[in-house]
Amino acid sequence: MPKNPTSERENPKVGRMDPGVTGGFSPDIPAGKMQGGTTGRFLVLLQEGATDEGVITLQKSTGRTIIRADKLLASLGTETEQRPECILFENLGVAVVESPPEEIQDLVAEAGTESSPILHVEPERFVYALATAPTLVPLAGVAVPVAAAPALAAMPLEYLQGYRDAVNDVVSRVINRTSAAEELAGIPIPAQWNETQVTWGLQATQVHVSRFSGRGIRVAVLDTGMDLAHPDFAGRNITSQSFVAGQQVQDGHGHGTHCIGTACGPRQPGCLPRYGIANNADIFAGKVLSNQGSGTDAQILAGIEWAINNSCAVISMSLGAPVLVGQPFSPVFEQVGRRALAAGALIVAAAGNDSNRPQQLAPVSHPANCPSILAVGALDRRIQLPFFSNAGLNPQGGQVDIAGPGVGVRSSWPRPTLYNTISGTSMATPHVAGIATLLAEAHAQARGLALWALVIQRARRLGIPNRDVGAGITQAP
Repeated sequence: MPKNPTSERENPKVGRMDPGVTGGFSPDIPAGKMQGGTTGRFLVLLQEGATDEGVITLQKSTGRTIIRADKLLASLGTETEQRPECILFENLGVAVVESPPEEIQDLVAEAGTESSPILHVEPERFVYALATAPTLVPLAGVAVPVAAAPALAAMPLEYLQGYRDAVNDVVSRVINRTSAAEELAGIPIPAQWNETQVTWGLQATQVHVSRFSGRGIRVAVLDTGMDLAHPDFAGRNITSQSFVAGQQVQDGHGHGTHCIGTACGPRQPGCLPRYGIANNADIFAGKVLSNQGSGTDAQILAGIEWAINNSCAVISMSLGAPVLVGQPFSPVFEQVGRRALAAGALIVAAAGNDSNRPQQLAPVSHPANCPSILAVGALDRRIQLPFFSNAGLNPQGGQVDIAGPGVGVRSSWPRPTLYNTISGTSMATPHVAGIATLLAEAHAQARGLALWALVIQRARRLGIPNRDVGAGITQAP
């Protein structure tokens, strides 16, 4: 089950912003920007069912023109002089506003009050593909906002009991374990995996012996796009959309094609070994990161809304931004995660690669640190922790929920290379997303929270602290 969620009424304060990056879903990232930082725009969370009132309030408070995201999509990839100052993601109940900090303060002051349709305001972040282990370097002159940790909302007794039982179950299974191999009964852990036919990750997660293929299930992978003409995907049902201004879905980076390959690649690729999990799933390739591997919160939100509108049961996001120890999760993305679950969509996201074990542990990245987004850590070929995988350090959410193969993972790559082997929690995430797709096929009524529960229940416990791997290594049905 999701980590302890927050109330929609909470209103952490907004920190100072990095000035002045504008334009569509995809503001240009200035040369020299490194991991982390904010765009100068703001995310505004609207009360559920109060979108129209929220739009009126935004227009009055900022004087900005509001464009609904579906209308803006039509102009992406074209030359236009118009740059919207406010984008509304209507179904998510979130707006992205370009406004000077002094103008947004009135909205911040009113947010969360009984009379306001606005619940929360926070800065928009830059986000990045998480395929390697980057070093967190603060941007010169940029204050990274660290809001006060929100207070826990009052929870229904049944939820608290279920959460307690789930935690107790994890603890009881982990205590007194001394090795991952002891818990992985029935799964061979050879000194060297034989990958002539199937990748080690598919073997360790039991995908290669599953009778399910994801048939009839829609899976969205929000990343750098996809090589739409990759020969291994010929004949597949693929729907694509770019949310990056001036760039088509075609993957000029590689990260997206690799993640789609793991989650939804073929059963019989052009060149063995098999690397794909849900080989009959319907693929929704959303380009939310540029060909340089970077993007913004607005692009992620655009992709999530698109995926939900297209009835995707699973949304895989191998992307994020680093957070600091003690820094709370985003209330905006937490509510987006909740609303996605309510709509029948499970968001699976990478926990991040900012650690340097054993000396340094970093907390789970944004947005995977939200309680209602399934956070995925990485494991290596020995079913042990790689040095880069982040840990569940921050309270009130921010935990790792599950782990997947994330070191030396072979998958598809844009032509002419066709295949590549890389590492990161980005590679672990589509393993979990692909297996969630198999479970969605196996249990036709299980969507949203019910699918989350199945993914966790199927995981195989490890002799590793749940702080690092959550419920354990993901397992196919």
